[in-house]
Amino acid sequence: MPNPWDLGSAKLLESMGFAALATTSGGFAASLGRLDGSVTRDEAITHSHAIVSAVNVPVSADLENCFADDPDGVAATIVMALEAGLAGCSVEDYSRNDGDPIYELGLARDRVAAAAEVAHGSPVHLVLTGRAENLIRGRQDLDDTITRLQAYGEAGADVLFAPGLSALDDIRRVVSSVDRPVNVLVRPGLPTVSELAEVGVARISVGGAFAWAALGGLVEAGQELLNSGTYGFSERAALGRAPAGSAFTRG
Repeated sequence: MPNPWDLGSAKLLESMGFAALATTSGGFAASLGRLDGSVTRDEAITHSHAIVSAVNVPVSADLENCFADDPDGVAATIVMALEAGLAGCSVEDYSRNDGDPIYELGLARDRVAAAAEVAHGSPVHLVLTGRAENLIRGRQDLDDTITRLQAYGEAGADVLFAPGLSALDDIRRVVSSVDRPVNVLVRPGLPTVSELAEVGVARISVGGAFAWAALGGLVEAGQELLNSGTYGFSERAALGRAPAGSAFTRG
């Protein structure tokens, strides 16, 4: 499930044959010239609705910590996610408090439970992903991560996600320790898609990687023009121009 960062990338990925898409908080923030974590709830919901309206495949949203510390605030965000037409969304346990970056387990579980009550209480079953952020927030504690994932599954999460996993043995252990589908984030050194499937991973996502790859191409092209005065990037541009011409519309 790749992660577009704007309408054009969403349309292009859909045209390539991907059956579902998910927004990326970091990629969207970058499209606004900001760092990850600096987008507001209203901006994220508006962006999600725009992506949903641009494509004909299900869209899940990276809603960070649902822009609230308390369960009631989380539930309010999920209401907005349903109103935006999303098929799924995530709630993470990263508190954004540098001194205590991960919510206490009881509160974290209650936040997922509040999200699940709304996500599963309407005619549309919103697929809720519970995220345990330990491994990318300076807490290399796989045991606690698994405990959290188990708690989020018990609280009603449909999918479980611990970004930062990379070793196949760790991924296998997580998959075997929970009773919900597991999502894995693409990162350098990660086993191949087929290897992940063999150990039971149900879904993969790329986070902001596609957005950064696109920006990396822009940096390379800009450096070539600025430093060499040559136009080799024009050949690379052709790789995107034709598919985009087919995927995009005039209206």
